[in-house]
This record gives sequence, structure tokens and C-alpha cells, in this order.
Amino acid sequence: MRIEKITAIPVRVPRDGRATRGLAGTPTGVSGEGRYRWSTAYPVLYPVDFETALVRVDLENGMTGWGEAQAPLAPEVACTIIEVLFTPLLTGRWFAGKPGEIGEIRELLYNTMRVRGQTGGYQLDAMAGIDLALWDLAGQLAGRPVAGMLGSVRRRVPAYVSGVAGATDGERLAFVGEHVERGFRLFKLYLEESWSELERRLRLYQSEFPGVRFAVDALWHLPEGAGQDLDLEWMECPFPPEEIEAHERWVAGARAPLAVGESYRTRYELRPLQGLAGVLQPDLGRCGITESVAIGRLAKRLVPHVSIALAPQILAAVHLAAALPNSGLCEYNPRVLEVANRFLAEPIALDGASYVLPERPGLGVVFNREGPAGAWTVGARTG
Repeated sequence: MRIEKITAIPVRVPRDGRATRGLAGTPTGVSGEGRYRWSTAYPVLYPVDFETALVRVDLENGMTGWGEAQAPLAPEVACTIIEVLFTPLLTGRWFAGKPGEIGEIRELLYNTMRVRGQTGGYQLDAMAGIDLALWDLAGQLAGRPVAGMLGSVRRRVPAYVSGVAGATDGERLAFVGEHVERGFRLFKLYLEESWSELERRLRLYQSEFPGVRFAVDALWHLPEGAGQDLDLEWMECPFPPEEIEAHERWVAGARAPLAVGESYRTRYELRPLQGLAGVLQPDLGRCGITESVAIGRLAKRLVPHVSIALAPQILAAVHLAAALPNSGLCEYNPRVLEVANRFLAEPIALDGASYVLPERPGLGVVFNREGPAGAWTVGARTG
């Protein structure tokens, strides 16, 4: 079967930043004007809208595979890479749906810019979008869910809540309580303001909900030495990715395991921190399934990262967590899932505090009429 067409679709969906504050994708306040605004906590831009890049790969038999590149800023960049570099290489290529073929294609795409320093960033994000779409097609051609092609399959994947929404302590406690009643037993807190404020909130939640576990995402600006004495599920992204020595010093005195992964696209980028990290968190929209499986082989524990995402990214993370023996847990943001499900004919399902693995072959992505043909896209690049 030959690849007939590849379409890259930059997507923007309007959102209410106040309603998503404190959750994955909007973990801090923002300041400034325009489409992209600075975080008030640390130097990084966040989009006003929900932004991502969808990738559609069509085979000559009419079969369609859906992928997605993690593109919270300027999704047109990943789409242009797909249109200009990748589409001419892949259109007309034979594809039988074997995992080895997907690995070969990933290596081909990586080689396009191998000696030019493009070992991360948008280049790898674009590759991940293609990779997810090919795995979706591979599952459809085999008549099996992607998880079944990767390994043993859990029909339910426990989820943890990414962030605590609310403007006041009362609202935040109500948010945690609502999700505890649904069965959630792990919550991730973001370092939105000062470390002392985060510790205060953590003690408040622990006292109100004994037996519930908490992780911390420090958003790359943890004060040196902070949090080493805390009993956490993990400490995520404490320092900028390039500051290896700071990670080493923190791990040397910490009770909680270090968690890293969302800033990295390959096992090669992760290598300096591999021995320090107790949890690796590949983002499927940055690593794809192929490289995430390779990262999983290096991990003590693997927990896929899910931030701003539509169905292909979320479902790829669920399939990976369902299949790998050192996983079995996946990130959940109620606002992000709400947006993703808005455009699906078959919504991504939660059973209590667990994702339900789709039984449909491939990733299980079925868009409705408001999806990629609707007004929420800003255009499509077709090859």
C-alpha cells in the first residue's frame, strides 16, 4: 500500500485562560499583549489560544491515519517542515504497516537534518506527528489497537490529575475533593508562585485528604535545595534542562524521585539525566511512539506527558501507558480532555479515575464534522 497524501493542519481553539489556570497548559499567570504572553513565574511564552498541529496520512486504499505534533506555539512551523521536507520524501512510498517500517521512516526523517543541529525542537515535533499517524495506520492495517502491537494490554489505564484549578483555597479544595470522589489518588501541583506558597497548599491538601498522593511540577524554577525533604510521588522539571549539575545536587539529597522528559525529544537528549531520573515522561507529540518506546526501555518508570493536546496525542499516550510494563499511569487534564472530546465522534472515555483503551484498530481517533474540516483550523498544508 502506498502513501498517497500527507496533510499538516495548524490548529487554534479559543479558550478561557482563567478557567484553565493552574492546570497543564496554563500552569501560571501570563502578562502582556498579543497571541503569546510571558509567564509571570518564569521566562517562557504561553499561547492565549489552544494550539496544536494535526497530521493526516492517507493511503491509496482510502485508509487515513491521524497524528499530532506538540506545538503550543506557532504550529505553522511544524506544518511547514512536514510540507516542505517530509511530504516529498514519503509520498508514493510503500507502507505495509510493520513497526520496523515506521522505525525506518523515522530514521529517514531524522537524517534529513542530521548534521545541521536539528536534533530537537520543531524538527522532531514534526517527525512525531508523522510517527503517530503511521502507527495509527499500522494498527488499522493489522486490525489491532496500537497498544496490542506494542506489548501486553491493560484495558484501563489509571490517570492522575494534572494541576489543581481554582482561585481560592476553597475552590481548590473543592476541585481536589470532586476528583477524589471519582477515585483519583494522585494530583500534580504546579509551582505557580513562591515555593513557600506551594508548600502551604501541599500541607493543606495532605491534611484534608489523607492517603492521597501528590507530585510537584516545579516548571524549571525550583529554588536550589527546595523540596528535598518532601515525600512526593515525584519532583518534575525542577531546573532548566541544560543545568545537569543542579539536577545532580538535588537528587543527592532528595527523598522523592526526579521526573523529567517533556523537554526532550530523544533518548540521546535524555542521556545526561537518565541515571538521575526515577521517572521518564516522554511527550508523544514530541517523541512519537517509536522513540517513546526506546525511551521506555531506559526508564525505571515511564509516565507519558500530556499537556495541550487533541485526540491523537492523548490516545497515543494512553496506548503507550497501557502497553509498557514499566508504565500503567497517564496524565489527565479535565479541560484539555474536554476540548479534545468536543471534536470527536467517539469521545476518549474515563471510567472513574482510569482511561478506557479504545477497542477500535489503530489509535482510535474518529473526528466529527466539527473536526479537521471545521472552522477551528487555521488552514491545511497538503502534499
